[in-house]
Amino acid sequence: MKDPMKPRDKITQKMSRDGLTEQNQTTGESELISKRIQDADFQKTPEQQAAQDAAQLQGAVSPSSPLPHAPEHFSKPQDAAAERVMEHIGAGQTRKASKKAVRRAQEAAASKAQPSRLQFTDEERATPELEKYIKKSDKAADRLDAARAAFPPKKKSRLQFDKQETPPSFEGKRNPLSRPAQEAGIFVHNKIHSVEKDNSGVEGAHKSEEAAERMGKYGVRKVKEGYRSHKLKPYRKAAQAEKAAAKANASFYYYKALHDNPQLRSNPLSRFMQKQKIKREYAKAARKGGAATAKKAAESTRKAAKKAAEETRKAALFVARHPVGVLIAIAALLLFIIIFAGLSSCSSMFSGAVNGVVGTSYTSEDSDLVAVENNYAAMENELQAEIDNIESTHPGYDEYHYDLDAIGHNPHELASYLTALLQSYTPQSAQAEIERIFDMQYTLTLTEEVEVRYRTETRTDSEGNSYTVEVPYNYYILNVKLETRPITSLAPELLNDEQLEMFRVYMETSGNKPLIFGGGSPDGSPSEDISGVQFVNGTRPGNTALVDLAKQQVGNVGGYPYWSWYGFNSRVEWCACFVSWCYNQAGASEPRFSGCQSQGVPWFQSRGQWGARDYENIAPGDAIFFDWDLDGSADHVGIVIGTDGSRVYTVEGNSGDACKIKSYARTYECIKGYGLMNWD
Repeated sequence: MKDPMKPRDKITQKMSRDGLTEQNQTTGESELISKRIQDADFQKTPEQQAAQDAAQLQGAVSPSSPLPHAPEHFSKPQDAAAERVMEHIGAGQTRKASKKAVRRAQEAAASKAQPSRLQFTDEERATPELEKYIKKSDKAADRLDAARAAFPPKKKSRLQFDKQETPPSFEGKRNPLSRPAQEAGIFVHNKIHSVEKDNSGVEGAHKSEEAAERMGKYGVRKVKEGYRSHKLKPYRKAAQAEKAAAKANASFYYYKALHDNPQLRSNPLSRFMQKQKIKREYAKAARKGGAATAKKAAESTRKAAKKAAEETRKAALFVARHPVGVLIAIAALLLFIIIFAGLSSCSSMFSGAVNGVVGTSYTSEDSDLVAVENNYAAMENELQAEIDNIESTHPGYDEYHYDLDAIGHNPHELASYLTALLQSYTPQSAQAEIERIFDMQYTLTLTEEVEVRYRTETRTDSEGNSYTVEVPYNYYILNVKLETRPITSLAPELLNDEQLEMFRVYMETSGNKPLIFGGGSPDGSPSEDISGVQFVNGTRPGNTALVDLAKQQVGNVGGYPYWSWYGFNSRVEWCACFVSWCYNQAGASEPRFSGCQSQGVPWFQSRGQWGARDYENIAPGDAIFFDWDLDGSADHVGIVIGTDGSRVYTVEGNSGDACKIKSYARTYECIKGYGLMNWD
């Protein structure tokens, strides 16, 4: 029985290296009450530490002790010691497993290394048929080994610790003074640039200095490239040697397969196909698994080739049994190939023809082409009106001198120029360009000239006697000069080489739309004979002399001198030029036009001298306009000879590029109308 008068033992707790301990100050006993695992002694090896922990565990736990997990018999020191023993045992096993993994990885890497030399048996070396290919394989392997031996020695690796994370844009160490030096160089160059134009010596020196800088940078870059190429040279040689070795090894396996299986030598085509197949199989296997796998691949390929040879033999027997059927099949195949090739050729020709037409055609819409042409013709009409009104807008001169070039242009020249420059255009997008080309084509100059002239005056003196004197006075002359340059002479100044070439192509083909601007008639039929026609005269007077002059031009081909008289340097669509020339030869300075819709029709309509298609009182010498495509725009013009009541007879220029006499029904739908001339 416990003595009630005995005082309790003094118990204290103390934190030690091994954990929290409880000490009885009365009896001096000490007990570890912490579950902390005791630190390992790193001065000892893992084996020594494990042996020490095992000894402690054996001393602490006896076979007769109760179960360690029983609550009433739980021992904390023994449990910590057991945990330390298990920890060191696990660490030892982990190190051992790591070493085994490293060895396995090294063995795997060595097994995956591509072989440089095949191992031949004594039997293979003794075979005369294979001796040549064995020598080639050994020689290629020697070269590969020599190339690999020439690799530069690798630098010894150093222990690397974790690097400090750097921003993604960091590219290595840089000179801290490089950026300020670069900024200073840029500043100096800018300062020199700002003043070098004032001093040619400074400019020359600066250009030389910049050239030297560029050469220096170029030299440094080339040196670095050369150094890198020199360092990589052994590796390039090794790659070439490795490729040659693989080829030699594959050849050996192929000829070995032929030696072991003579039946593979069936025919040249079969041998070629088998050789290529064996080479591919060997190269594929060599890349994946080395020499052993390549040898197995060659063996499997040999078996496949043997099977293919057997199938080839069977096919040959089939052909021998059915020669006629095989010949028919071959003939049908050849016929199919010929037909298919012909269709392909026709398709290519058709495609080329379509591409040729598209590539030489105007790319803009027809309405846009005509609208731009009308805008340009309107500008020419304004210029003509300005010249016609010179004497009223500049009065007070005693005399007006005119030196005028012809106003007019070839519509296809303008369309070809705009298409070559702008590709596809509209009136809005082309307006600025046509104003620019107009200002370059026409130059109107007004020059005032003052001459001192003398006139004779009769005077009377003081005595009543008459006498004459020469009195000076100023005589004012206004010189009006118009200089015209054709668009063809402006194109080389405004277009680059490629655009100029396209301009010439469009001019040659007229954009594949020769009649879009009223360029004539495509009629290729001959001129008509009107000797038996009975003409019906209307009430309006005509001009038979003009008609006779026009009929005298029948047979002219090409339009010269009509377009040349108008002012063009080369042939244009000349039907309107022909009509204008005839009027001029008959003594009429107007109308003068080179475009049917843009100039001719507006001239007659603005003066009230226009008759529709059903106008009956036409007279010899009137102009007749045609609209071939019925789009409302005049395409062609001629001169009326007369009418017999049901048909109208004409003289036309540029009808199939010739002057011809033609006739049409009065109700012909392509007659747009008549320009009525006043001959009074």
